Amino acid sequence: MKALTLALLLSLPTPKLAPPPPTPSGHLAEHVRNGRWYFAANGHAVYCYGPVMMVTQAKGGLQKVATFCQGDKVIVPLKD
Repeated sequence: MKALTLALLLSLPTPKLAPPPPTPSGHLAEHVRNGRWYFAANGHAVYCYGPVMMVTQAKGGLQKVATFCQGDKVIVPLKD
């Protein structure tokens, strides 16, 4: 009887799990946020989501900056 039960259990089809749906890569997910590329003052391109603003510098001048950039950068000075 045990052999018959074991044979019956082994003959049943095994359920197969469906693969998880593909998730967008990090590179594409960043562009979904409706940001824009800017040229930073240090010569690198940065992708920022916030508005461009003018802030006062310590010497009294104005500096154009992009806000809320990728990574942990809140403000990035821009090249004019």
